[in-house]
Amino acid sequence: MNTDGVYELIIIGGGPAGVTASVYAARKKIDFLLLAGDIGGQAAWSGDIENYTGYQFVTGSDLTLKFEEHLRKYKFPIKESEKVVDISKQSNIITVKTEKDEYRSKALIIASGKRSLELNVPGEKEGKNRGVAYCATCDGPLFAGKDVAVIGGGNSALDAALQLTKIARKIYIINNTPALGGDKIMRDKLIKTANVSIINGAKVEKISGESVVSGIVINEDGASKEIPVQGIFVEIGLIPNSEFANILEKNELQEIIVNNSCETNVPGVFASGDVTDVPEKQIIIAAGDGAKATLSAFKFLMRN
Repeated sequence: MNTDGVYELIIIGGGPAGVTASVYAARKKIDFLLLAGDIGGQAAWSGDIENYTGYQFVTGSDLTLKFEEHLRKYKFPIKESEKVVDISKQSNIITVKTEKDEYRSKALIIASGKRSLELNVPGEKEGKNRGVAYCATCDGPLFAGKDVAVIGGGNSALDAALQLTKIARKIYIINNTPALGGDKIMRDKLIKTANVSIINGAKVEKISGESVVSGIVINEDGASKEIPVQGIFVEIGLIPNSEFANILEKNELQEIIVNNSCETNVPGVFASGDVTDVPEKQIIIAAGDGAKATLSAFKFLMRN
């Protein structure tokens, strides 16, 4: 960091985009700070990954370890678990405010990813950490031998259900559309799995339980019924972590709008990965975006 307390670059996010951006920044000898959050991001939540180049098969936790191992090879400042609450730009200096401190830089890369959407039904808030979970990789082992429900019908729900087939006694997939979405190979695996029951066209009405989750109430074909379960995994989609980026243009999904060089509408501010409006949300795409963002930021710094 310069004597005036200004970094050349700040990177927000520790997922595939943020880690890759950091590796490229370290190799370019840029003076930068990483505000990491959780290393690995959504990749750490994934179970079996079969589409990351170089690995025919790797678990999310193993890939995250590889990310962190690569990251720690380089010596640069990392601030973990500091939530960013605001960014601003005055003259040519960008200020990043966290819950704990403020940091300044000449360029910024936002790679803050997405987080899980909530059901917003009665009993969900009360059931958090008492049977209601949002990460099968993190919390799945807690439900060994128990009956659980997975809410959702896309890839994240299918991945969670596949992980749980090896842990839970029974898995109910509650999907509010007429048929499951996601990758066919994942759907086919679940259909053939004996301890999985798929309920399509059903809406969650309520989560039951006093001190812990005891069941889930769904509405199927206009009739309500309760399914006894001890765990509920909410996998209905993701929302961008972009609330702090009010100076940037976003789309209707609150994703940060970028061009093919990862540039935003504010000069010197770049964004990459799932927090942006790139059309596909994949680990390998986020990693590639992280590389592009740093290369673009490096060019910006050289010109300014």
